[in-house]
Amino acid sequence: MCRFLVYKGSKPIILSKIVTEPSHSLLTQSYDSRLRLDVRRPHNGDGFGIGWYTEPELGPDPCIFTSTVPAWNCINLERLAPKTHSHLIFAHVRATTEGSLAENNCHPFQHNTLMWMHNGGIGAWQYVKRPLAASLDDKWFLGVKGGTDSEWAFALFLHILASEEHVDPSSTPEHGFGAKVLRRVMKKTIARINELIRTYLPSTLTLEDVETRSLLNFAVTDGHSVIVTRYVSSKTDAAASLYYSSGTDWVEDPKQKGQFQMERRDKASDVVLVASEPLTFERHNWLAVPTNTIVTISDQTVFVQPIKDEFYDPDPSVERNTGYAKEKGLMTKAPGGAVTAVPTPSRTPQPRDSPDYIGADKEKERQKTLDALSSRVINLDVRGTSLLAGPNSAAMHAMPSIQSLSL
Repeated sequence: MCRFLVYKGSKPIILSKIVTEPSHSLLTQSYDSRLRLDVRRPHNGDGFGIGWYTEPELGPDPCIFTSTVPAWNCINLERLAPKTHSHLIFAHVRATTEGSLAENNCHPFQHNTLMWMHNGGIGAWQYVKRPLAASLDDKWFLGVKGGTDSEWAFALFLHILASEEHVDPSSTPEHGFGAKVLRRVMKKTIARINELIRTYLPSTLTLEDVETRSLLNFAVTDGHSVIVTRYVSSKTDAAASLYYSSGTDWVEDPKQKGQFQMERRDKASDVVLVASEPLTFERHNWLAVPTNTIVTISDQTVFVQPIKDEFYDPDPSVERNTGYAKEKGLMTKAPGGAVTAVPTPSRTPQPRDSPDYIGADKEKERQKTLDALSSRVINLDVRGTSLLAGPNSAAMHAMPSIQSLSL
């Protein structure tokens, strides 16, 4: 599993304020990922990438910096991050599942003004890669430079945008392609991936022979709107973790270096952060995105809506199990050293599906730190079809149900 981060603000932010400086920054997550599913491969050290949009006079395309060096060991990242700022940033640290260690395989991927990131993997990839590639128009097929399922998913997104929405992905509309168009194409992309798996997986194979479930935490932006998904092609399993935070400003505590918090001086959402893991341990700062939902950030307003397909469950009280996570290595040592499965935590009725917290391995000090995190991460009770948090809503100030996880 990889980790990614999205920043969208009404004013630019210095990259280091979200990528390197916070106590649980994306750089820290490259070697200390608290909520990853696969603890057998605990590091996100297979390269990283950052994409950001520059001043308009430099053009509408984003600037992208990628490297196969682990983020924690890249001196150029340390040099660039404090001297670069942007109002829209994508950042990603990689743990390989498909594709070799190469810059062409580092996220975010780009086509003109569009950027794309992925955390997860496409199920039965060895069986659906060929038919997925064959379904693409030549332009998008030939545009794939690396070997990841993530980049092929982006090519599929571009193909659908062009062929079904009749929008040229190479164009540069003044105000972007529009949040509704991007959201609609994202849903179609997920649906097409599910259809490919159903259609081309040999009938003689079973779940024991090949993993058919897909973890599709996607993020896409045209420089104006942002679409992010938290999704698993299962009606019973939990997806990879995803959180968001919004407010008026992202500031550092002047008395504690690395301790940032989201200020909320009014109902505005001048700053929106979406991350695989919270960047801080302040429980009132972060909301868990429910499994199988799509997040839309448009005009600094955040919408969270369910993805209603064959894996949608309208019952908010249904608790998704951790079986898939266990298969991926979600285990921890119980007192005394015995290895046991991490239990499903108790939490608010919706979402009841955030990945279980990964406990400490050996050191007492590490255990204390993880306990502090588990007591501060929050979930939001989302019972309707969408959550609106922005200038026209008091959602961020009158949230229906918030409580810390009992982990």
